[in-house]
Amino acid sequence: MSSHWHHFRVWRGDADGGELVDYPVEVNEGEVVLDIIHRLQQTEAQDLAVRWNCKAGKCGSCSAEINGRPRLMCMTRMSTFADDEVVTVTPLRTFPVIRDLVTDVGFNYVKAREVPSFEPPPGLAPGEYRMQQVDVERSQEFRKCIECYLCQNTCHVVRDHEENKPAFAGPRYLMRVAELEMHPLDVADRRSDVQDDLGLGYCNITKCCTEVCPEHIKITDNALIPMKERVVDRRFDPLVWLGDKIFRRTGS
Repeated sequence: MSSHWHHFRVWRGDADGGELVDYPVEVNEGEVVLDIIHRLQQTEAQDLAVRWNCKAGKCGSCSAEINGRPRLMCMTRMSTFADDEVVTVTPLRTFPVIRDLVTDVGFNYVKAREVPSFEPPPGLAPGEYRMQQVDVERSQEFRKCIECYLCQNTCHVVRDHEENKPAFAGPRYLMRVAELEMHPLDVADRRSDVQDDLGLGYCNITKCCTEVCPEHIKITDNALIPMKERVVDRRFDPLVWLGDKIFRRTGS
């Protein structure tokens, strides 16, 4: 197996600050960035902190920024870099650093709890659920999400504006709402929640989230844009608006 030396630059530090540290590393044929990070842990950077689990692109743990691009380290092949190219590995920028390449992604779990859960029709027992295959297939794409949080990290709504975090769920959880909205057995109407509480209006469909998704989910086109259209129909269609006004008046 052929090997060569490569110039790595890895961010080292904690919540109080840090710096990029240069490491010359040996790279073997077929290796990925995570292999090199593990080699550093075994040699000159034995206290380097990094999250990882499956090394197969399915657990979402090893998210980082490689030459400024949010990527999974286990799915970024070293063969994609020129031999003389410096490879810079830094932690996800949108979340607070704990140490080295490990960030506090707790923001995402807070947002997950804010999404209203699946609400089946009243009186329908679990064993009585029935769906058409076409309805299963429609939302199956969104089930591929591995919660690597690369889309959450790259979305400029929170990446560049920390103050937006309380009001914005991010693409991963807006996609979750879209999935529930597509579910034929879900009777909850989340259109007001997703606009007022989860911040759908902050999304201006630049497709940054779709571009970094390692599962190639079309987050913007297949989830966020259709949901924006549903919200607009509800809020700005004059007949729907009038019906809501009359319904509320007679119901009060």
